[in-house]
Amino acid sequence: MKLSTVFIGAMLAMASVGIQGCVHAPRDTTGFAQNHSLSVSANFNDTWQAVKDTLRDKELEIYTRDKRGAFVAYTPMKRRYLQPNRYQYTFDIEAISEDETRIALDTRKQSYGVTLLTYPGWHDRKTADTPQSQELLDAIQAKLDGAVSP
Repeated sequence: MKLSTVFIGAMLAMASVGIQGCVHAPRDTTGFAQNHSLSVSANFNDTWQAVKDTLRDKELEIYTRDKRGAFVAYTPMKRRYLQPNRYQYTFDIEAISEDETRIALDTRKQSYGVTLLTYPGWHDRKTADTPQSQELLDAIQAKLDGAVSP
């Protein structure tokens, strides 16, 4: 009888630890994205087409294309120390006036992996300011300058 009481007590103690789980601070997500923006002197449709053409010219994989003004594109996957990495570019295009448009670019570094609490997939990592983001915006501006002027 004494052995079963000790066994039940140990089981209850282990269950209470399992129910409580691991307590930790929420993950710090500051620095996960770099934001850039650009205002161009072109209408919404020309800007949308210029963004699409620029992404294709830069050979980025266009994952989402929304005529309401959103693009999500990815760089080709590269391995660093055997771990796959890529960048995700999210473009939001917004008409300011009939002949002026704002392009907002959100850049995120991603790495492919799995933890004990997640499924295998792409996870955001802290992103340093990348010159590729500004190059994309400069290429869009150059395309619009070439398209607007004869």
